[in-house]
Amino acid sequence: MLDTCVGEIGLELDGAAAPHAVASFLTLADGGFFDGTGCHRLYTGEVSGLQCGDPTFTGAGGPGYRFGPLENAPEDGAYPAGTLAMARSTGDPDSMGSQFYLVFADSHVPPDSAGGYTVFGRITSGLDLLAAVGAEGVQGDAAVGRPKVPVTIEGVEIDAG
Repeated sequence: MLDTCVGEIGLELDGAAAPHAVASFLTLADGGFFDGTGCHRLYTGEVSGLQCGDPTFTGAGGPGYRFGPLENAPEDGAYPAGTLAMARSTGDPDSMGSQFYLVFADSHVPPDSAGGYTVFGRITSGLDLLAAVGAEGVQGDAAVGRPKVPVTIEGVEIDAG
């Protein structure tokens, strides 16, 4: 469960489909890495999602390590509403870090040489909160950028059950 300033967002992780991404996410969450981090980028076009997990709120921050290769990336580039996907690390298209996407509407990312984004779980509740943030749009009324409604992760609750 992500506890954010706009409400709780339930997550279900898929360790069978994306073991490395899930292990990294859980390790970072357990260590409090995500606490106080911002969801710094909102996508409102063909891709509709909120990018989170950056302690610098810039899109350049990470945990100090990268891992890969990509896991469980859809070959057709389809990411349905409710997808939880790991972002690729800047400068290395075949690795991941700490940033992730909360996809709130059906999206399509054209597959490229990097193979897409690792799907490591799904959103089980709070999709309406994410859609409301998306409906408010991006600062400067662009298709991609800082959300008009700031979203900060206050904490991550891990339920092993």
